[in-house]
Amino acid sequence: MDQAVDKPATIAATSPLTESEKNAIIGGVLLSMLLAALDQTIVAPAMPTMARLLGHAEYLPWIVTAYLLTATAMAPLYGKISDVHGRRPTLYAAILIFLAGSLVSAIAPNMLVLIVGRAIQGAGGGGLFALAQTVIGDLVPPRERARYAAWIAGTWAVASITGPLLGGTFAEHLHWSLIFWINLPLGLLAMAIINKPLKKLPIAAKHHRIDALGAALLIAATALLLLALNWGGSAYPWLSREILGLLASSAVIWGAFALRLMRADEPLISLEVLSNPIVLAGTLSLFLLQAANIGLAVYLPVYLQSIVGLSASESGVALLGLMLGTVAGATFSGRTIPRFVHYKRIAMIGVSFAIVCLGALSFVAGHASLLVVEILTTCVGLGSGTTFPVATVSVQNAVDQAHLGVATGVLTFLRSLGSALGVAILGAVALGYGLPLAGEGAHSAGAAASAEAFTMIFLVAAAILLMALAALGLMPEKALRGHPETAAPVLAE
Repeated sequence: MDQAVDKPATIAATSPLTESEKNAIIGGVLLSMLLAALDQTIVAPAMPTMARLLGHAEYLPWIVTAYLLTATAMAPLYGKISDVHGRRPTLYAAILIFLAGSLVSAIAPNMLVLIVGRAIQGAGGGGLFALAQTVIGDLVPPRERARYAAWIAGTWAVASITGPLLGGTFAEHLHWSLIFWINLPLGLLAMAIINKPLKKLPIAAKHHRIDALGAALLIAATALLLLALNWGGSAYPWLSREILGLLASSAVIWGAFALRLMRADEPLISLEVLSNPIVLAGTLSLFLLQAANIGLAVYLPVYLQSIVGLSASESGVALLGLMLGTVAGATFSGRTIPRFVHYKRIAMIGVSFAIVCLGALSFVAGHASLLVVEILTTCVGLGSGTTFPVATVSVQNAVDQAHLGVATGVLTFLRSLGSALGVAILGAVALGYGLPLAGEGAHSAGAAASAEAFTMIFLVAAAILLMALAALGLMPEKALRGHPETAAPVLAE
């Protein structure tokens, strides 16, 4: 069992950051986050080209799965490491690991090496997701922090839109490896931007050890769960012994991880953080919201092709309503939070609105025009987007500075896990109704069955949002801290 060095946490004394230095740091970490987000979307259009040139097309899904596995599993570990060793070295390590994975992927001579490179990329990318929000949390007091959540949502939207366009262009007109080579100059640029000002970032000077056993258990449990969610219903039936074995193994290791948290002298995730009702409810609400949003984003293009009759490229453009609506909702929420005492009501009203719109979409799923679909999905994005700033700021405001990295890492971890779970749940609904793949059922004899499937998909997404609304309702509110930054108690009253 790891022994912690018994030294009190202090805040390292540094000269104050200027506004230009703060903006440079925020710009640099958002650029880093953009790199990690892009590499979740940019590879999809180039995958057929990669399979043709590298061979072993049967392993093609692992290009995405390997990145998702390591990125999700590593997120909470980076939060803990940054709380112990500081943001700057941890962020630099994450960028360098990500760039190393990009280099391995770019020069990959075969599919196996490419998959290994993608796994290394994910190991760094998971840190970039968590640390970007953590560093912003260090720089900006909670009362002002909400507006930066809109920048994070915008970063994800840019990645979702430009990733497929860049990936397709590189693969078709240049070379698929440029998907990974482009990361090197951008990553080095991000490091150059944040190098000098990040040295002045105040950090909690703690002297503790990382719980290596706890980290290994968390990574193993997460990897097995994500494998089950990715393979279930596609590579293997949900009730096959392979999927049930993965789920059972994951459950056993999750149990071992829980025991480790209770018994370790210095657990990977502080029990004080996990027992905080604001952290619990806030992370749960974002977990459920992300499950509904990402699941909807995956199956909405299929709906637009099979029911509305759009082409693949047209359905991608039509998805902008949901994406831009989410950014607009997050922007509105972020700018509005400081003006309200009961700020969580912004998210509760927004999610309620999104639930109503999803219900309406399920009602007209079989005969809606493109205009109606665009209006309703944009409204779903507007409503659900309000939760991202509220949940993030609430969780960060609920803990003291010494636990900010851990809390943000847990939030990022559950957000990523929610994405995988949402796609799996809605995928199970689609398979249960025999939903055809994109483009195969457009205006065919199976269109009625497809419409019924999408009705149920939209209703299930609405039910998930309803659970997110319930989690928000259970989340206590705590007055947002402003300048000067003061330490908040770990346990909310």
